[in-house]
Amino acid sequence: MAKMRKKTAGKDPAPRPLLILFNKPFHVLCRFTDKEGRKTLADYVPVPGVYAAGRLDYDSEGLVVLTNDGRLQHVIAEPRHKPPKTYLVEVEGTPDADALQRLRRGVRLNDGMTLPAKVEMAGEEETAALWPRVPPIRYRKNVPDAWLRLTITEGRNRQARRMTAAVGHPALRLIRISAGQWTLGGLKPGEWNEAEAPRG
Repeated sequence: MAKMRKKTAGKDPAPRPLLILFNKPFHVLCRFTDKEGRKTLADYVPVPGVYAAGRLDYDSEGLVVLTNDGRLQHVIAEPRHKPPKTYLVEVEGTPDADALQRLRRGVRLNDGMTLPAKVEMAGEEETAALWPRVPPIRYRKNVPDAWLRLTITEGRNRQARRMTAAVGHPALRLIRISAGQWTLGGLKPGEWNEAEAPRG
């Protein structure tokens, strides 16, 4: 006669912490459902139980960190922890030294002054490795464009775009290449991989 297995009291063991790095394409929502039928994370990341740690705008591209660990999600997404986020931003015009210095000092937006940013002109090698956007950017023939490498430590809505616009250089394209300790690496649009979740 088979022995009955005794159930142990208490909760089920916690799931293994997962950390996923995803390169979000242009015009993909940074959530798993949408009533309007737009593309979401569910079209690319078939992993149950994970959620985006922080948002990335529908019209922006690049790194999104997903996890099933609520504590880690809070640390990455909560602005008071100030994890730095770095973007490559293609802007209209060529920013001069004054525009760059204004970004470094912080600029006044309609919701107050931003914290100082780190900013520099992006190198050709870095931007040459970028994928073409689909659909492509609509350029104006008589207006030059330039790429900035911009690092901020706040999480205001559309902040990077609003900052470059405030100094006279609206963003044409925005790609997040790092968030905290995690980087986009060689991920192509729509690709993801699992990274090691930090302990403690």
